Amino acid sequence: MSSEAAITKDNFDAEVVRSPIPVLIDFWAVWCGPCKMIAPMLEDIAVEYEGRLKIVKVNVDEQPELAEQHHVMTVPTLVLYKDGEVRDQRSGTVPKQGIIKFFKDLL
Repeated sequence: MSSEAAITKDNFDAEVVRSPIPVLIDFWAVWCGPCKMIAPMLEDIAVEYEGRLKIVKVNVDEQPELAEQHHVMTVPTLVLYKDGEVRDQRSGTVPKQGIIKFFKDLL
């Protein structure tokens, strides 16, 4: 996904915590069917809201520490950060308009 950055424990602080704009984290896994369903929606949103919202991805199999830190029990899980703090979290598939509604108030 060219519009979305892959996040690791090494770049989490710089890319998420210190981001000047809100960040939507997609916790996902390669084997997750619902993750594949929302991926195109997240790509579209990343383009539509470029400069106002950053969308990043965390592969839970490669970054289990970040998944544990955010209490991710199922994928996909979306976590919304603003000003270095978690503002909301939601698990499961959500339609595109539901994803937009999830972050719209923080823009």
